[in-house]
Amino acid sequence: MTNWILPSAIFSVIVPLTAGYLIGSVPIGLVVVRLSTGKNVLNEHSGRTGGTNVMRTAGFWAGLVTAIGDVLKGGAAVLLAQALAPGAPWVQAGAGILAVLGHNHSVFLMDRSQGRLRFRGGAGGATAVGCGIALSPALAWVILVVPILLFGIGYASVATLSVGALMTLTLAVQANAGQVPWASVGFGVGAEILMLLALRPNLERLRRGEERLVGIRARPSRGAKRAKSARLPGREA
Repeated sequence: MTNWILPSAIFSVIVPLTAGYLIGSVPIGLVVVRLSTGKNVLNEHSGRTGGTNVMRTAGFWAGLVTAIGDVLKGGAAVLLAQALAPGAPWVQAGAGILAVLGHNHSVFLMDRSQGRLRFRGGAGGATAVGCGIALSPALAWVILVVPILLFGIGYASVATLSVGALMTLTLAVQANAGQVPWASVGFGVGAEILMLLALRPNLERLRRGEERLVGIRARPSRGAKRAKSARLPGREA
């Protein structure tokens, strides 16, 4: 009996969890920027591999392709777990959490800085959305909310955390109605914590008033900067 249980546990628990982390670790943004510009996105702006930093580095379409890819890899991680462990919602949720962890701290982006080993990546927003939709397809509407929040709020960090919170709250409502298992809510909470940890530097810059704007709110500030730089000393009206 024991000889049968161990391989079954490996296949239905360890494999989907490990696969979830490895799938999440695929640095799509790094590949997109390298192919489109030849640059290393890890050396640009925030140094993250997510869609926002890719957009700043290589343009809107590169950022969009990266965001879509990150959503798809999150969904793939959970769908694989559902196929390998169909009766284990906590394994499926765990695979989703590990996919977000892999995106934020990729084993493929491991390096050493100041004598410390670090795993680089993104903030996990798009990957978390993909996982959430795989756990509950009714969450697909979140994809429409993301650009509204991102370009409306103007701060990618706040938009990312807002989407995560909104997704978790929706999953909690669905779980209370018996539509999804509570494990899915556990995924939402775990993913939100990982995103919050990844975005701590952004939140600190936001507190100091130094966080960079994106979207609609960024345009006036860019225009103001150009006008200011073009103004010569002694020429003010």
